Amino acid sequence: MQQIKTHNMRAILLGLFFMTFAQLSSAQEKSSEVGNKKISKAEQELLDLSREKWQWMSDKNVDKLAQFFHDKSVFVHMGGSWGKEQEVNVIKSGGIWYKKADIQEASVNIIGKTAIVLNKIILLAVVGGNEVTNPFMVTEVYVKEGSEWKLGSLSFTKLITPGQ
Repeated sequence: MQQIKTHNMRAILLGLFFMTFAQLSSAQEKSSEVGNKKISKAEQELLDLSREKWQWMSDKNVDKLAQFFHDKSVFVHMGGSWGKEQEVNVIKSGGIWYKKADIQEASVNIIGKTAIVLNKIILLAVVGGNEVTNPFMVTEVYVKEGSEWKLGSLSFTKLITPGQ
């Protein structure tokens, strides 16, 4: 009789173990699907454009940027806000040199003909002749005109890091 109880108890425990393991495996699969969100062709295009924009800014490619920035675009910095012409002039003159944007995270949301790209970056820049490094969350708003995306807004929000 004792052997039957022991055998039944082992069978029950073994069954519970496999059920628990199956549930954990299923939960891990679901969370990895969420973590590995598939993105559309349009979303990838915007992420690529955003990355290219950082390179154009680093290279001070004002001709490319002037075409890419919407005529009514606005730029929000720690020191103020201004329009397309002043942003192009600041880059051209070297008032701000976006030396290197190290993109930590990026996401995109498309709403009709508007897209919002968020970039968490560590920005190495030269501002007024001084080299500075700052962590930012950058909000980029794009508008679609015909088949092209144009940058409508670029806003920098400085992130607070430990020790600040």
